[in-house]
Formats: sequence, C-alpha cells, structure tokens
Amino acid sequence: MTEHPRDIAHLSTIELFTPVPEKTLWFFTELLAMREVGRTGDSVYVHSWDDYEPYTLKITAREKAGVGRVAFRAASEEALQRRVAAIEATGLGEGWRDGELGRGRTYAFTDPDGHPMDLYYDTAWFEPDPDARPALKNQADRFPGRGVNARRLDHVNYLASDMEGIAAFAQETLGARTTEYIRLDSGDIAGHWFNFTNKSYDLVYSADRTGSRGRLHHIALATDTREDILKAADIFLENGIHIESGPHKHAIQQTFFLYVYEPGGNRIEFCNPGARLILAPDWRPIEWSEAERAKGQAWGMKTIETFHTHGTPPVD
Repeated sequence: MTEHPRDIAHLSTIELFTPVPEKTLWFFTELLAMREVGRTGDSVYVHSWDDYEPYTLKITAREKAGVGRVAFRAASEEALQRRVAAIEATGLGEGWRDGELGRGRTYAFTDPDGHPMDLYYDTAWFEPDPDARPALKNQADRFPGRGVNARRLDHVNYLASDMEGIAAFAQETLGARTTEYIRLDSGDIAGHWFNFTNKSYDLVYSADRTGSRGRLHHIALATDTREDILKAADIFLENGIHIESGPHKHAIQQTFFLYVYEPGGNRIEFCNPGARLILAPDWRPIEWSEAERAKGQAWGMKTIETFHTHGTPPVD
C-alpha cells in the first residue's frame, strides 16, 4: 500500500467568478448568512461562521461564471516544501506569490486540466469584531441564526477532460487518496473522490462531457443538520433561486444534498453530513459501476440531466 502523506491539511478557500457580483454577494451574505470581511479591486471576501481561516470565498466579477483560484492549506511548512517540490517536478508550478487577506506566502500552480490552485501554510486566524464575538470561544464567529447558516466549506467538484492524468496528479503530486470512484463499462473513470486526511472527500473530479478544460461542476457548503437543508429549499423558493435537484441522498459518499444555482450561474451544493470520517489507514477505494451509478440516488428522484451537462463557464 502506498503511504498516504497527509501533507495537505484541507481545502481552504475558493474564488468564484460571476457576471452579477452584487447579486452573487447577496446570495451568500443574505441567504446563507456569510459575513463580508473585505474588498479588493473587483473582488469581495466572505466568511462562513465556523471557519477559522480569515475568509471562505472570494467573489470576483467576470464576464462569465466559473471558478478562479482554489487554495489548500499545507499541514506544516515542511509539508508545504515537499508538495511544492512535487508540483515543480511536473512543470505545472507558477511560483511563489504574496498571500491575500491574512495569508502568508503562497505557491501558485495548476492541475493538468488548467484549474488554478494555491498552496500555503502561514495564515492569520479569523478574529470577529469585539461586538460580534461568539458565546463559545471554541467557535470562529457568532452563530448567525438566520438564513441557511452555512457552517463551512466542504468540497470542490471540478470538471476535467483527462481523468487519468488528473488522478495521477491528485494522488502522486498532491498526496490525495481515492476514496470512491465510478468506472464506466468502457473502463473509463467518470468520477474520482479524493481526501487528504480523515474526511471522506475534499476534492472531486468529474469527466467533462464537452471535453473542455478548467471548468467547475460545483462547490459545496456544509450545514449542521438535514433540517437546515430543508429550510434552505424554502428560502431559495421564496427568493427565486433555481433549485436544480434535491433534497435527496447520494449513494456515493451518502450525502444528503440540495443543488441550486447562485445568481451568477455557478452550481452550489448544500450537504449534510459534509464528508463522513474515514478512520481506516488502509481504506480500500469503493468502485461504482455504470449500472450502479445509473440507478441514481440512494433515495429520492433520479439525477436530473442538467447535473451531467451544466458547468461553468458555460460552453456552446
């Protein structure tokens, strides 16, 4: 068995591109109860209430929706250097940059599909304003008690044109571990779920049916309970947010979920539990066949067709 290095601690932040930045900001701050914590240029930073990092999402104005830089925090300075060396050996590194909003120096790179990524270790922990401190000091920010109450960032699901190359990069270069995957009758892999530590998944890649590179399938935010997701469906209904699918339960990874499109067009998932825990150091990846995947969810309605065709930025 190949040793799982655990050099990356977790998925940290995600930059979303949107053609309607003020509407996208309204979605995250008013409906999801995330806090605006900073602005720079065409970007706004927002923070979910139990995230120790200084920000959770960066919302950036662009002509089309999509995903910008996605950051991962290394487990230590030494771990950062090991992963940087592995990335540079692939030729996909872009070099060191100054971090942003409390983050130390950051190494920029791309995956083989062209998705921009950052890796860093030094960070400033989130500090709420004195008049907004939480009642419990082991909590990052005050519980908002309104809207969807998105607690934290859970995972990112990319679309990719080269699943074989992506799997090799995630496992050999980033040190990720496959927990579940879908193998088609042709032998091709249609989806890979990867983790870095004990969460069942942090990073997902799905085959892009268009053959495009660098696109986003969805980002996911974790809620405390299933009831939060049911309440979220009502909130989105009242506010004209497109509900694509759910609430249902996935067979793969067993997540109770709801998928919506934020006003800019990016797909957002709300999930509970976020990822399950995998404690086995010798975890055996779960393979799902094309026939098993075609059955749809563990329960609930079958997967809607747009789930397999919609991604951002959109393609003709």
